[in-house]
Amino acid sequence: MAIHPTAIVDSSARIAATAEIGPYTIVGADVAIGARTQIKSHVVLEGTLEIGEDNVFFPYSTVGVAPQDLKYHGERSSTRIGHRNTIREFVTIHRGTEGGGMLTSIGDDNLLMAYVHVAHDVHVGDRCVMANAVTFGGHVTVGDWAVIGASTGVHQFCRIGRHAIVGGYSVITRDVLPFSNTVTEREARVFGANKTGLERRGFTPETVDALHKAFRILTRAGLNTSQAADRIREEIGALAEVDELLQFIADSQRGFIK
Repeated sequence: MAIHPTAIVDSSARIAATAEIGPYTIVGADVAIGARTQIKSHVVLEGTLEIGEDNVFFPYSTVGVAPQDLKYHGERSSTRIGHRNTIREFVTIHRGTEGGGMLTSIGDDNLLMAYVHVAHDVHVGDRCVMANAVTFGGHVTVGDWAVIGASTGVHQFCRIGRHAIVGGYSVITRDVLPFSNTVTEREARVFGANKTGLERRGFTPETVDALHKAFRILTRAGLNTSQAADRIREEIGALAEVDELLQFIADSQRGFIK
């Protein structure tokens, strides 16, 4: 395997023969690195940490380090990174805590741009994009295909739904609806369906139109949430994506951005 002579690698680390470890990188105990993953220079990896295949970690990223949580007292929690992720410069990913399930996880095919912070017990799905300086508080959940604009802050325990896009410099204190295009000015607001993103990912025009209609009823019909949900079911009928949207609303603990 290609390990630069200046790298410091703990003897208990498990590194695939085709992985690469760059100069001045530190790989701690109980770190596992999968095939063809590239760890560039000055990266810090601490265990318990599992990294899959074909990932790229750019300089000065730190993964699996202790969380910034005063309730954390050194319990043996974990971090898990899937496959084909790109982790850019100065990204920080903190391991889980006892209060949040002991695990922080990143799925597959994600792009985390420079200075992204993933706090303890955060779970990111697959094929997400987090632009520069996105910050997740602890216990955040991000659904597949979400796109989050630069310098956005997401409050603890919030959820970002699947296929949502969040505009840059947003302050997210409540759940972001799946399939939505959400931007905050003084407060977060939904501006309708994430039409462009959904079309690029192969959703049919009928599905996109149905979601657009659902958001219009939610945000512009002058109805409370229960009334709006009833009208959506009545006017749109059974559609998997609309059902997912309504279930997401029903499951919300912090309220959702409307």
